Amino acid sequence: MYVIFETGGKQYKVAAGDKIRIEKIQGEAGDSVNFGNVLFFSDGTGSLQTGTPYLDAATVNATIISAGKGKKVVIFKYKSKKGYRKRQGHRQPYTEIEIENFTIDGKTVGEKPVVTETEEKVEAEETPAAEEIKEKKQTKAKAPKAGKAKEDTKAEETETAETAEETAAETPVEEATEAPAEETAAEAQAAEEIEDAAEEASAEDAAEEAQAAEEKKPAKPKAPKAEKSKEKPEAEETKVQKAEKPKKKPEADDAEAQVKEEKKEQKEKKPTKEKATAEEAKKDEPAVSKQTKADIMAKLDELGVEYAKSAKKEDLLTLLEGSKK
Repeated sequence: MYVIFETGGKQYKVAAGDKIRIEKIQGEAGDSVNFGNVLFFSDGTGSLQTGTPYLDAATVNATIISAGKGKKVVIFKYKSKKGYRKRQGHRQPYTEIEIENFTIDGKTVGEKPVVTETEEKVEAEETPAAEEIKEKKQTKAKAPKAGKAKEDTKAEETETAETAEETAAETPVEEATEAPAEETAAEAQAAEEIEDAAEEASAEDAAEEAQAAEEKKPAKPKAPKAEKSKEKPEAEETKVQKAEKPKKKPEADDAEAQVKEEKKEQKEKKPTKEKATAEEAKKDEPAVSKQTKADIMAKLDELGVEYAKSAKKEDLLTLLEGSKK
């Protein structure tokens, strides 16, 4: 038997005894609430009733358990190339209700099942054990995998531990058997402590024997200090050899430098072929007497203008070249 009803813009499929969270409504914890927007009803025997859109004379009866807020939702807005950024958080409020029963055509239908005290105790006893098992499974899932063989052994251990915890929670008869188990564990610890003490004692004895054997051994004779004395004369010999190496005298260096300079001077003094030819050509040329402009003007005055006109060009050119030189 179930019903589909609408509240807060949402549709819910519920049965008697269900606990659901709906959009926030007015009321406090323990208040009774009725929802009249019933869309669909099934009595569980095959007969169905559908509304258009709601059923007439059909309601869902419930009680408010608590009110609160859901998980935080982040709203982030932005506009590209505008420098606009906006971040906002929101938690949607809700109201938790428990479905009691339904009324169809004035008749109450589908009352929630009654929970006895024994069942409540069993649930209270089983819940901590179940929580511990879940925590162990989560920690093992987070742990890194070290190999298939180790995983198999761990899985077997966890299964055995879980079965032992479940049996311990369900059957209180095993509480009497826990005492001998604790006694055996204490005996095992005592045996381990005795073994550790014996091992420590044997280790101490062995150390004492080793010390005694070392003391009995004769002391090693010290080597003579002849090697160091040998090393010192060798070092002195090397110093003497370095001192005996002939050093270049400064007089020899000066003589070599003088010889090099003389060779350079000789090379510079040797005239090249081109220079020699130029000098010979100068010697062959006739010597031209250097005359100034004043001398030329005086000669022209002596000779007169007529001679200057009748004179050859060659003579005038020679005169002018002499003046230039």
